[in-house]
Amino acid sequence: MTYCVFMHRSDSIYDDSPAERYQFPKQYLGRSEGSVGDWIIYLEPRKIAATRGYFAIARVQQIIPDPKMPDMYLALVELGSYLDFTCSVPFTDEDGPIERDLLNEQGKLSGRAQSAVRPISPQDFYRIIERGLDDHEPLLPRVGVAEPITGFKEEQAPYFAEQQRDRVQKLTSRIIRDRVF
Repeated sequence: MTYCVFMHRSDSIYDDSPAERYQFPKQYLGRSEGSVGDWIIYLEPRKIAATRGYFAIARVQQIIPDPKMPDMYLALVELGSYLDFTCSVPFTDEDGPIERDLLNEQGKLSGRAQSAVRPISPQDFYRIIERGLDDHEPLLPRVGVAEPITGFKEEQAPYFAEQQRDRVQKLTSRIIRDRVF
């Protein structure tokens, strides 16, 4: 099993739905087969204005031939495993690309960075996950000091199934209207 990066863009020509399936051509079958039963990271390409970078993770349940298109395959996402990152992770930071394995011997970005499906090292995978799921920043700003809450009872009130209630009989008069109205 291998961690992988799946490149996805919302305006793609492929029949992708990140939480359900990822469609790809036959040329990526060998690379993607290792991800079955393991986690993948979704990456929005840098060509997109205001790209989100790495934006979600999911677990690949299985890979099947696409029944609608020849020479295409579907990576089916395990139900309930898709998770958007709390913080999008940019493709690069001050130290260069987040995926260090994309650098060649000269320290330059290699052609692998263009691959829509590619394996990723565990070190790079965990680096992205750590940044994407960083929840140290509170969701709501906290102002002031919280006052302790007092006055609540700790024991449960007894439940009475049958209670006596007064019943009132009413006679009403109303205008009869058309049902369709």
